[in-house]
Amino acid sequence: MLQNKIKTMLLVLPAAVVAGCSGLTTLDGDPDHDPVQGGAPEGVTLRPSDTSYPAVGNLDPALRKALQEAATDARQRNVDIQIASGWRTKEYQQKLLDAGVEKYGSLEKARKYVNTPEQSTHVSGKAVDVAPTRADDWLIQHGAKYGLCQVYSNEMWHFELLTTPGGKCPPARTDAAG
Repeated sequence: MLQNKIKTMLLVLPAAVVAGCSGLTTLDGDPDHDPVQGGAPEGVTLRPSDTSYPAVGNLDPALRKALQEAATDARQRNVDIQIASGWRTKEYQQKLLDAGVEKYGSLEKARKYVNTPEQSTHVSGKAVDVAPTRADDWLIQHGAKYGLCQVYSNEMWHFELLTTPGGKCPPARTDAAG
């Protein structure tokens, strides 16, 4: 129990320092723009090198390194890999799930697009959503070189480390529910 509390503090503390120093709201605001919860401040475009933001800094180190290497190579081909969403808190994930239920009318339908906080690989820092579409396309074609694979057929932007660098990505799952 104490280990979990310490682990949570180590994940959130850098975010609180960043948010506190910049005058950004923390935990009370819109999670999309709250760095403490894994969002990015309004007007900020996150990239794999932006480790001072918890959405990037709290990613699994191997995932972050693979993204940074991919971004460097993609940039040489005029492709800008941006992080639309990376690590996020359980609370933020629950808000996304609740919004999905409201939008799609049921938990079953929402689960095709949004995982529960307990199942979300964003919460564990093992998933990243990439933007823009050109970067998604580039990573779908070249991501396996870095171990990065598209996970869901209905989410071209969602990537995880699912193979060794240079390996073959497994077939994409239909959606987050399957």
